[in-house]
Order: sequence, then C-alpha cells, then structure tokens
Amino acid sequence: MSQKSTHFTHAISRSPSKSIVDGLRAVDVGAPDYDTFMGHHADYVAALRSTGAEVTVLPALDEFPDSVFVEDAALCLQELAIVMRPGAPSRLGEAAAMKPTLESLYSNVAQITGPGFIEGGDILVSEREILVGLSDRTTQLGVDELAEIVAPFGYSVRVVQTPPGVLHFKTDCSLLDGNTILSTPLLDASGCFDGYDVIHTAEGEGACANSIRYNDLVLMPAGFPKTRKRVEEAGFNVKEIGNTEAAKVDGGLSCMSLRFSPS
Repeated sequence: MSQKSTHFTHAISRSPSKSIVDGLRAVDVGAPDYDTFMGHHADYVAALRSTGAEVTVLPALDEFPDSVFVEDAALCLQELAIVMRPGAPSRLGEAAAMKPTLESLYSNVAQITGPGFIEGGDILVSEREILVGLSDRTTQLGVDELAEIVAPFGYSVRVVQTPPGVLHFKTDCSLLDGNTILSTPLLDASGCFDGYDVIHTAEGEGACANSIRYNDLVLMPAGFPKTRKRVEEAGFNVKEIGNTEAAKVDGGLSCMSLRFSPS
C-alpha cells in the first residue's frame, strides 16, 4: 500500500504570534502562555525535522491571532495545493497569506472561491479517499467545490458529519497508517470509519485523538498515557509533544503544520 498519506518530504509551520491570547475559542479556560506555547512549538518543529523532512517555519502574523494553525488555510496533496476558505471570517486573511508560500513549492495551486466554506481541520486524507466532516466551519458547498477541484487527479471525496459540539472533524480523529485511524468512540460510533482499523482513545483521553503520523513518528499530545500505550502496542513509535497552550484556543497537533510531498 502507498504511504503518501503518512510519509512526507516537507512541512510548513508558522510561529505563534503574541496575539494568540486573542485566538478563537469555544470555551474560555484562560489565555495561553506565550512563552510556553513557543517552547511547545519549537519541540513540534524539531520532531518534524528529526524525520529528515524539510520544514519551513513562517514568521508570526500578529494581525491574525489564529494563524499558527496553518492546517486550516490549505490542503496539500502530491499533485497540487488548494487554498481553503475558512468559515471563521477573521481567518480568511490567513489563507491569502499562505498562498505565496504554496506557489513557491507547487506548480499547481488551486483555491476555494466560495460561496461555500471549508477548513483543513475538517479534512482527513487516507490512501483511498478524502473524508470531509461538515461542521460550523465547513459547509456542503465548500466540500462540493473541493471535490470538483480534486476529481481530475483521481481523488474521491466522502462527506461525513462532525459530532455536535466538536470544532473540527480531526479534533476527534487522526490517521496512523494507510488503514488505521485513532478516533474517539463518539466519532467512530457514527460509522464513518467502516472498513478501517480503528484504535479508540481511552476514557477521558479524547483530546489526544488529534495526533499526527509523520513519517516514522506518531506525534501525540503529552499527558494521555492509556491511549499512548494502545497506540504503541499496535506497533507505532510515539513522540509526545506539549499541547496545553494550543488547546486553550481549540488547537491540536495537526493544526500546526501542513504536511506534504510536492511532486
């Protein structure tokens, strides 16, 4: 089986801005500590680079508090990159700011122009399909435009439903290999992963469902020992990364990078 959904040559990340304290959040549990966030982000980038990948770290954008979460701004496939159209109005400028970087790495860059909306956090790319979860940030019209863009390259798009109260589809799941998904029991119960092997997060540890398979590492937020044990027992090499500050503004590990191998 191909490994193009888990093994990559490149990544793009962006340094947190000091304005991150004003980032969007569903529940206010306090502002993130900037210095701690910077330390976590440095560890994150170092882990990506440890796999031999070329990681571009873009400068902070103070005018966009959520801009550290670059995954929402674009979808990067082998054949092309697609600039998203975020559903939060304050984030539309982040997608525009990402476009020049994508154009420096890809010969083919498309763009979601609307009227629909779609964010990368709602998109899970496996070896067989692109799953897109409808949410408060991603609409059917946005998914339809994405499907039209990727169809000529042989990609199949399947729409699924993000659970009520969950910000993004990938808040509750992540791809561990071509046929294995880490998921909360809540999301898996919807049947959206029928045909895949699924590892459930342990009770009380649903926040670690948003992990990353990047080359030979699974990056997992620190502090979820029962789920880490399950993933390691399934044969995966886990590296823990602090995520307490990103979590205060609804951010997970996948949110902080675009991962790809441009052809």
